[in-house]
Amino acid sequence: MAILEVEHICKSFNHTEILKDISFSLEKGQVLSIIGSSGSGKTTLLRCLNFLEHPDRGVIRVNGETLLDTENPSTWQESSIRKKRLHFGLVFQSFNLFPQYTALENVMLAKELLAKEQPDYKKRKKEIHEEIRVHAQELLRQMGLENRMGNYPHQLSGGQCQRVAIARALALQPDILCFDEPTSALDPELTGEVLKVIRELADKNTTMIIVTHEMSFARDVASEVIFMDDGYILEQGDPHQVFEHPKEERTRQFLSHFTQG
Repeated sequence: MAILEVEHICKSFNHTEILKDISFSLEKGQVLSIIGSSGSGKTTLLRCLNFLEHPDRGVIRVNGETLLDTENPSTWQESSIRKKRLHFGLVFQSFNLFPQYTALENVMLAKELLAKEQPDYKKRKKEIHEEIRVHAQELLRQMGLENRMGNYPHQLSGGQCQRVAIARALALQPDILCFDEPTSALDPELTGEVLKVIRELADKNTTMIIVTHEMSFARDVASEVIFMDDGYILEQGDPHQVFEHPKEERTRQFLSHFTQG
């Protein structure tokens, strides 16, 4: 069974169609790279998957559970949205860390907020807090930030901030980790730091969707590639097929721009 099923997702803003009948599926442990020019709908698709935008039409299922069916209004209840978002961990291109919290506190925050809703929270407060802290420390160690846990975002490089953001996304143990152009705000050296972490996650069979302009990275790390153009999925296949033998002329034009650059 596919871990993620997306069927016929459409989305418009001010009568402009941004997503046009988007359908695909993702198996557990797969890495899906989504490529395409700016304005092709890639980020809007991720925002729809994370319930930051409401699709006009379509179905989203995770592990066989229907999280959204626009034909069924009961699947879009505000009270259930936060729970549905837990299936996805989103890493933004601009980090979106809370500046008033340390790296460790940023990673701990969401899990602590959820813990307060547990019936036994008051009784087990210290124990729960310690469990969350230990888990957050382990994630930051995995990101190579064991000596930066007490630093605030302004004391960290862009690459370090993005690695904190990845740890934060992993903290709630999502089914699918989503990246929205995670290196676009970084210089080449810091880009390498972040891509190394994502490669390591792929090696651990982490299920991921990665929107990126890093073509060589998309080709090397992905098990499946989608090329989006003007709101459509124009081409989809394994990396060798899409990058070496694209079927569509528009795909060839897009990729040739990066080859020449």
